[in-house]
Amino acid sequence: MNKAALPLSRFKILDLTRARSGPTCVRQLADWGADVIKMEEPVARADGYTGGRESSDFQNLHRNKRAMTLNLKAPEGLAVFMKLVESADVVVENYRPDVKNRLGIDYESLRKVNPRIVLGSISGFGQDGPYANRPGYDQVAQGMGGLMSVTGLPGQGPVRAGIAVADITGGLFCAMGILAALLEREVSGEGQWVDSSLLAAQIAVMDFQAARWTVDGEVAPQAGNDHPTNMPTGMFETSDGFMNIAASGDVMFARLAKALGADGLQDDPRFIDARARREHRPEIHDAINAHTRTRTTADWVAHLNENGVPSGPVYTLDQTFADPQVKHIGMAATVDHPTRGPIDLVGQPVRFHRTPWQLRSAAPEMGQHTDDILADLGYSHGDIAALRDRKAI
Repeated sequence: MNKAALPLSRFKILDLTRARSGPTCVRQLADWGADVIKMEEPVARADGYTGGRESSDFQNLHRNKRAMTLNLKAPEGLAVFMKLVESADVVVENYRPDVKNRLGIDYESLRKVNPRIVLGSISGFGQDGPYANRPGYDQVAQGMGGLMSVTGLPGQGPVRAGIAVADITGGLFCAMGILAALLEREVSGEGQWVDSSLLAAQIAVMDFQAARWTVDGEVAPQAGNDHPTNMPTGMFETSDGFMNIAASGDVMFARLAKALGADGLQDDPRFIDARARREHRPEIHDAINAHTRTRTTADWVAHLNENGVPSGPVYTLDQTFADPQVKHIGMAATVDHPTRGPIDLVGQPVRFHRTPWQLRSAAPEMGQHTDDILADLGYSHGDIAALRDRKAI
């Protein structure tokens, strides 16, 4: 598909982000066709990517972008940035809140140059308030947002989730906010400032666990591999490993009992209704495990799904990407890298059936497109050389 046909191809994004939350936000826009210009200081930063720019992490976060170097601390570099802002739609940054003010790229400064600009900001704790200028970090937000308190086996103590939940969701929420702001701009003609934070995002994705407190005053405990409130939904043993079964609710529980060959299970007074099953969680798991241990995971998954009971294997990631359904929905997408050759990156989980996303290019080399971008702005070869001499690019 021609890039011009992609959903966001008419938008230009100036990407000042680093680490994970900001690049996650911008990746969403880039994958749907936005012209993203990744801006980096002329002096290379490690930014925590083990293996540098060729690492799987860097490649996965920064695909589909152009790259230029720009020193915002130099007056000439700031002038170049503001010239880019004139024709841009969105600026995205995840500095600490005070940094953009010191650099002169805060929202009020940007809107003076382009009233239609949308500024997307991601911080650790918010743009104002008592913690505004604290440095943000995913695990800190996981702890403060309540996730670590409900993750892990009962009595184990707080456990970090296995992915950067706060970083990723902070980026995704910011991308959603940017898209909403661009839609609103079509009505008002004006841009606006959109901000998200790791802390707010982490609390938001606590969802029903958070609402148990805000509505009912109930502090959720750790529940391990079991669903926090609905039984029996959890992980069960098989003859060759483990499987997940989701059979909460009277109808689904009756289906499970029949599929297990334990028709009387749902008539046991300990399991007669949802409340009883919650109160007798260990007993119901023991009863189900006694049956599931008799056959393989593959046998049970096929049998239970045929009988209308949601179930599935517990994969390692190599098994995940080998699964035929995962292959079918295209969650590994191939791109050619100039030195590594063809590499598979993680695909988009949202499908457009007329204008699908595209994996168009590997992550760019540092400053790879600087001269081309400046030339498009009207800078001559001499101008560009002078900017380089002054260490502005």
